[in-house]
Amino acid sequence: MVAAFRERRDLALENLALRQQLGVLKRKGVPRLKCKDRVFWVMLSRVWPHWREVLHLIKADTVVGWQRQGFRIYWARISRRKSAGRHQVSSEVRSLIKTMSEANPFWGAPRIHGELLKLGIEISERTVSRFMPKDRKPPSQTWKAFLNNHLKDLVSTDFFTVHTVTFRVLFVFVVLSHFRRRVVYFNVTEHPTALWTGQQIVQAFPEETAPAICYGIKTRSMGTLLRSA
Repeated sequence: MVAAFRERRDLALENLALRQQLGVLKRKGVPRLKCKDRVFWVMLSRVWPHWREVLHLIKADTVVGWQRQGFRIYWARISRRKSAGRHQVSSEVRSLIKTMSEANPFWGAPRIHGELLKLGIEISERTVSRFMPKDRKPPSQTWKAFLNNHLKDLVSTDFFTVHTVTFRVLFVFVVLSHFRRRVVYFNVTEHPTALWTGQQIVQAFPEETAPAICYGIKTRSMGTLLRSA
């Protein structure tokens, strides 16, 4: 009664699945599933959602395992290398890369790669980076070492505003010492100009007391004054 109300497609696929299993049982000797039988059940599981109901020879998990195995085999085949691998780099080219890297510490892999191409040496930039010395010393001291070495000579200058109770805006010029975190000099004005700012620097640092480096000047007039000096 249930089969009478099934769709014709389901009945045909059920009949096909049962006939396939019957054909396996009729084989001589111990009935074993061949490769074509595995392909049949994998394809049937893809197109028919009720394939588990008519499966009697093996478990449904076995068919799912065949699908996973086929998936791994498929991607392993297309992921294989198309060639025998990367070309071997001669010892002369490796030595040349090392020499160029040591002689020009500011050069990176792109620059060395470009120079090698000019010489007619066909090599990739990634290969150049692999053969460059990894323990190259920096060409100069680091920023942290620079600050530690010149801490006593560093000062910062800046402007900030102060709003008064009478709604006036005052500009405060301040000079800070990095060594002791103290205020070296400050002055206040309502109309800061480049001339006034330059005069404040002269007053903040009398003769033979000016620092070697001024850091943190943020006003355009101040930067213009220092560049002209």
